[in-house]
Amino acid sequence: MISRSLRRAGFTLIEILTVIAIIAVLASLILATSGFVQEKAGRSRAEAEIQALSNAIEAYKLDNGVYPDGDGGTTSTKKLIDELCPPTSGGGTGSTKVYFEFPPKMLDGYSSGSDFETLRTSARYLVDPFGNSYRYKSPGDKDRSGEQFFDLWSYGKDGATKNADLPEKWIKNW
Repeated sequence: MISRSLRRAGFTLIEILTVIAIIAVLASLILATSGFVQEKAGRSRAEAEIQALSNAIEAYKLDNGVYPDGDGGTTSTKKLIDELCPPTSGGGTGSTKVYFEFPPKMLDGYSSGSDFETLRTSARYLVDPFGNSYRYKSPGDKDRSGEQFFDLWSYGKDGATKNADLPEKWIKNW
């Protein structure tokens, strides 16, 4: 006959299920927090990219007297790519000055191992950290000082589908 102390040596099914439930609750809390942290990091990166692009656009205006054209559409940032980072082998607008060196991940069509020059010439728009396109418009719509100005923005994590009419959620230069 098995003594009582030997029968009690294992865990009961209720104890095991309780531990599993506690682990599941802790895991869900961690996953929810990490999603928020990733969104916050993406927003910070988009703000930094917009600031860097704004500085490059201002430098372009100092040299050329005007901002690059842009209509605010999905592909409006193609003009920025061409003007701020002209091709290394002729073409473009004739200017060879590089105002902004685009990280490959900011260009549409990026995949690891992509040749930068091919990627730069084939990119149709600039990509924000959330995978959506940045938008650029010159002259801009916002009432600010100066004769000419531009608007540069991202709709944020939800993109244009949810945030097109919610400017308070946009990441913008104004």
